[in-house]
Amino acid sequence: MLKKPTPATPEKIEQISLDALVPQNHLVRKIAKVIDFEFIREAVAPLYCPNNGRPAEDPVRLFKIMLLGYLFGIPSERRLVQEIQVNLAYRWFLGMGLTEKVIDASTLSQNRRRRFNDSEIYQQIFDNIVEQAIAKGLISGRVLYTDSTHLKANANKGKARNEQRIVEPSQYIDALNQAINAERELNGKKPLKPSTVEKYKEVKVSTTDPDSGFMHREGKPKGFFYLDHRTVDGKHNLITDTYVTAGNIHDSQPYMARLKRQLERFGFNPVGVGLDAGYFTAPICHLLLAKQIYPVLGYRHYHSDATTCKICPLLSQCTQSKNTQKVITRHIWEADKEIANEIRLSQWGKKVYARRKETIERSFADAKQHHGHRYARFRGRAQVQMQCLLAAMAQNIKKIAIKLFLLRFFKLFFNLFNQIQIKKPIYGLNKKINPELYRGLSSI
Repeated sequence: MLKKPTPATPEKIEQISLDALVPQNHLVRKIAKVIDFEFIREAVAPLYCPNNGRPAEDPVRLFKIMLLGYLFGIPSERRLVQEIQVNLAYRWFLGMGLTEKVIDASTLSQNRRRRFNDSEIYQQIFDNIVEQAIAKGLISGRVLYTDSTHLKANANKGKARNEQRIVEPSQYIDALNQAINAERELNGKKPLKPSTVEKYKEVKVSTTDPDSGFMHREGKPKGFFYLDHRTVDGKHNLITDTYVTAGNIHDSQPYMARLKRQLERFGFNPVGVGLDAGYFTAPICHLLLAKQIYPVLGYRHYHSDATTCKICPLLSQCTQSKNTQKVITRHIWEADKEIANEIRLSQWGKKVYARRKETIERSFADAKQHHGHRYARFRGRAQVQMQCLLAAMAQNIKKIAIKLFLLRFFKLFFNLFNQIQIKKPIYGLNKKINPELYRGLSSI
């Protein structure tokens, strides 16, 4: 028998708490239980005037609002404000009452563009979240995986001009020059003088977003992009670093500097790192094996004995040199590449490399699928860096909340299981056995 629909009574007044309307297993509840956001207030204090101006919006709430947008894949700030207006779980997470007015979208954007722009606040908040994960035992820093993914720039690839730009020296040039000069000194040669010649190349520059770079890689889309160079920890796939460059920067260039930052900032002592072929360069292999930081390109020359070569019957097949001397060019750190290759082919190396698809590749897939990481929402490298940091924060706090929720559940479950006789079926448990454990399980 069909029931008649109950007439809608929107004007009906009911007395109920907001807490009762938010599901107990909602993601925002899990996050609120395990993540401390109060540190934000102290971190942003230098960006506010202490004794002048109108009372500011609560900075903790402002950053929570921004994180909600990345947590639930809401790219528009106007739409985000509209969602908060009607979503009870969002209001609960932000500490807002049912009738409290939501801030205007312009307030959110102006704080982002003016107060927080050109500051380190996003990096500071990201670092603090990583430190909270370390304190909870979710990050070990023993094996770190790094790779990059592209974000389409907010720029039309047809709106561009060609410019002559200086070719920037490699990040590893200083360390390489030192190694070359040390080698020359061992062979009784004078050190090389530093080059003062500036080299230029013609590059395609976007007139809409000049900070982006024109990417033209095999198997990748062509156009103006940014690259997010990300590192994740091998224990639970939490993100420990994210750094943005133009789309035409080689993956290997920022790697060692970003690794150094993580070692110094978080005190990591990694056993190994998982990298793809784009990072397989002599400088990176050398610096990783030597635990140094600054590598770059340089070559070692091997000269054969001219007197021996002169009488060799295979001379014509070997070299056409007038001085009958064979010269082999070999990178000064090529031996380190060979060692790295041996490690890759070892049993341990194969196991570490195989986990890339479960760690860094999965992290990027989640970011693109659920956190708006396919496109750059803003223009300019600094703004895209902010976007990548907020997306990484959202992924981290979600993963921390879920991991700790599961760990807590299994801990309570096994404690409860240990309280009963093995022969007794679990569905027949009596609540009198251990009321505390039952309350713990029901509260998850």
